[in-house]
Amino acid sequence: MRRNGFTLTELLVIIGVLVILSAMALPAFQIFAKKSDVASGAQNIIAALRLAQNKALSSDNASPWGVYFDSSVVPNSYTIFKGANFAARDASFDTVNNLSKKTELYEVNFGGSPEVIFNRPRGDTAQAGTVKLKSTFNPAETKTITVNSMGLAVLGEDVAPSVLPQKDSRHVHFDYNQNVQSAATLQLIFPDYPDDNYNIDFQTYLNADKTEFFWEGTVPVGPIGNKTDQKLKIHTHSLTAIAAQFSVHRDRRYNDKVLKIHLSDDTSGSLIEYTADGQESRGTSIYLVAGEAGDPQRQ
Repeated sequence: MRRNGFTLTELLVIIGVLVILSAMALPAFQIFAKKSDVASGAQNIIAALRLAQNKALSSDNASPWGVYFDSSVVPNSYTIFKGANFAARDASFDTVNNLSKKTELYEVNFGGSPEVIFNRPRGDTAQAGTVKLKSTFNPAETKTITVNSMGLAVLGEDVAPSVLPQKDSRHVHFDYNQNVQSAATLQLIFPDYPDDNYNIDFQTYLNADKTEFFWEGTVPVGPIGNKTDQKLKIHTHSLTAIAAQFSVHRDRRYNDKVLKIHLSDDTSGSLIEYTADGQESRGTSIYLVAGEAGDPQRQ
């Protein structure tokens, strides 16, 4: 006679096999989970460090930014903050992050301090150092994060010089002693690739009462088939009928071509000039304010 289903003995055998397999797999899974907690904690810390550095690079809220590590609380935490140091920070900008309870900070050393500050607008730091974390279940499971003087945060003890980022030269400003409210064209001149020169209609980017100019854009520059996008932002901090203060944002990480910026109405010379690696220098226009006040200043 045909039999449907399983006997009690067969079910017990199957259940027994499943229990044995589960018991064998559980330790391996627990080890993997612990390693995953430490690894993900390290990656999250690196992301926080890079976010703080990017805020400093962009002069977010005109302030340096930092990360403070607190191993005195459970779970351990790290805070992205705005300010020259954690004690004097503006707490309304705090972003607090907690580590998993399975992970803890066991050494934080940024020049003897539990915090690292990224300077604006370069994103570098005077507090190079390391932060180390480990599994609370297996102290041998550790990760080390290193921050070098350039502000680069990486996983591991050493930072290879070949991967150091170029310094950022954004937010350079200079004074121009001439009326630009009726200017026709702002010219982006790329001496090595004149076919890629770009003209900005100055009047289009003035506000209604001609007291503010703002342009931001991308210009492809380079040999045919191998152009790279040059990302720029040019605006004024002040603009009157007799003078203007210009600000140019040119991030070295994204711009790699020689550049001169001109006003078409000014035949005496350029406003500002950049080398391919981003070193800026005073332009040749006679209307640039003489002396230190007229030289490009980082803000």
